[in-house]
Amino acid sequence: VYKFSDQGTRQIGLRYDLTVPFSKVIGMNKGLILPFKRYEIGKVFRDGPVKTGRAREFYQCDVDVCGIEGSFIEAEMLMMTIECYKKLGIEVYVEINNRKLLEGFIISSGIDKELTSKVILSVDKLAKIGEDGVREELKEYNIASEKLDNLFSLFKCNINELDNMNIDNEEFIEGKSEIKELFSYIDYLNLNEYARFTPYLARGLEIYTGTVWEVFDKKQRLTCAIGGGGRYDKIITNFIDDGNKYPAVGISFGLVPICELLEESTSDSLYDLLIIPMDTNKESLLLASKLRNNGIKVIIEMNKRKVKKALESANKNSIPYVIILGQNEIDTNTIELKDMNNSKSIKINLDNTNEIIDIIKNKH
Repeated sequence: VYKFSDQGTRQIGLRYDLTVPFSKVIGMNKGLILPFKRYEIGKVFRDGPVKTGRAREFYQCDVDVCGIEGSFIEAEMLMMTIECYKKLGIEVYVEINNRKLLEGFIISSGIDKELTSKVILSVDKLAKIGEDGVREELKEYNIASEKLDNLFSLFKCNINELDNMNIDNEEFIEGKSEIKELFSYIDYLNLNEYARFTPYLARGLEIYTGTVWEVFDKKQRLTCAIGGGGRYDKIITNFIDDGNKYPAVGISFGLVPICELLEESTSDSLYDLLIIPMDTNKESLLLASKLRNNGIKVIIEMNKRKVKKALESANKNSIPYVIILGQNEIDTNTIELKDMNNSKSIKINLDNTNEIIDIIKNKH
C-alpha cells in the first residue's frame, strides 16, 4: 500500500486494488442476487519498485464473479482472459497453479507448516531470482537443505505426474483435485497451447485460496506478467461476516503493460494508407470512407503539401501504401496503389475498392 502523511499529519493510504470496493458493493447491497458478475476500471496506487510496465499510479481493469465455487467458472474466466488478449492482438500464455497444491508440496517436504506463507512469498519469485535466490531468502528460517531439495524436485512435475505422488496431506489432495478438474476443461476447450501448469506459481498475495494464474507476453517483450488472477473465497466472506459464504474469482488486466505492448506493435505503422488529393477533396473523402468501413486505417493529406513532401512524410511514419488521387485518376477511373516498402505501383480500377483492401490486408 502506498502510504504517506498529509498536511494534518494524518496517515493516508491510497487505494491498492479494486477487490475491497467489490466487497463493499456486495456487503452494502443485501438484496443482491448471486452469482454477481462485474467489471470495473479504476485508478489505484502501488508502493515498491517502478519500471517499464509497472507504474506507481495506474488504472486497474478487473473482472470478478462472486457466488460460484469450483472450476466451472474458473474455466470460463480463463476463456474470457485468452479471448480478450486475442482481440488486442497480443499473443499470450497463461501460467496456472493452485495455492492448496503448493501448500501441500511445502508440507510434504517436511517444512514447518507455520512457515508456509513465508515460503510461498519466496517461492513466488522463483522465475525471477532462480532457485539459488530463493534458497538464499529462506536461509533465515533455518530450513534444512534436504527439505528444500525435496520441494524444488516437486516443482519439476507435470500435471499428469500428480496422481503418482505419495502425498496424503489434505491441502495436496484438494489442490490436486481442483487443478486436474480445471485442466480437464482446458483440454476439452482446446486451450492447451495457452495454458502451462506451473507448480511454484503463487501470486504472492495471501488472499488467494485455490486456483491462481498469470498472463505473459508470448514474445517476451515484457518479462513481467501482463495480467493475473485467481480464486479468493475468504476475503468477501470475512469482510461481510454474516455467516454466509461468498466464494469469488477474478482477473486483473495489466493496462500499463498492455499499452506498452500495443504501442510497440503499432510503432511501425499507425496507418495503412495515405491518400494525397490533387484538388479532389470530396472524392478522397469518399474513397477513404469506403476503405475505413472495411478496416483499413486511412489518413488524408489535408495541408496541401507538395507530393514529394507528402511521400517523405509517408516514409517517415512508415505508412506502407499511398494513393495520389487527381483529376486524371477520376477521369480514367484508375488509380496507382504505391507500395512504399517495395517501391512498386499497382494499377487498380477506382471502383474496385475490394482489390485495394485485399492487397493492403494481405501484406499485413
